[in-house]
Amino acid sequence: WQLVESGGDLVQPGGSLRLSCAVSGINLNIYSFGWFYQAPGKEREGLSTITSYGDTEYADSVKGRFTISKDNAKNTVYLQMNNLKPEDTGVYFCAARYSDSGPILPSTYDYWGQGTQVTVSS
Repeated sequence: WQLVESGGDLVQPGGSLRLSCAVSGINLNIYSFGWFYQAPGKEREGLSTITSYGDTEYADSVKGRFTISKDNAKNTVYLQMNNLKPEDTGVYFCAARYSDSGPILPSTYDYWGQGTQVTVSS
């Protein structure tokens, strides 16, 4: 199995980015996926999750700004990030778990990518 994130970049406040997570060896029709981020010196934090059947959930900090989606045919999970803020700076991770329920906590996810750096700065 493999999860490979891409799309991280340096962007100005108010800007947008779309992160991608290329998935191999894990069935998007069975597993749910989440996006997490880790700011420098802080613990990894859950942002959003999408279940195997497409239901989504978001942390309060990103509701209305971020959108998670997936394309089962392309084996890819996305995170569209709009109106980015300096506090969104960090490394963004994609993760997978077998369960479709449960909190968006790192401990509940079984498979992880290596992360992609997002920097929001003017």
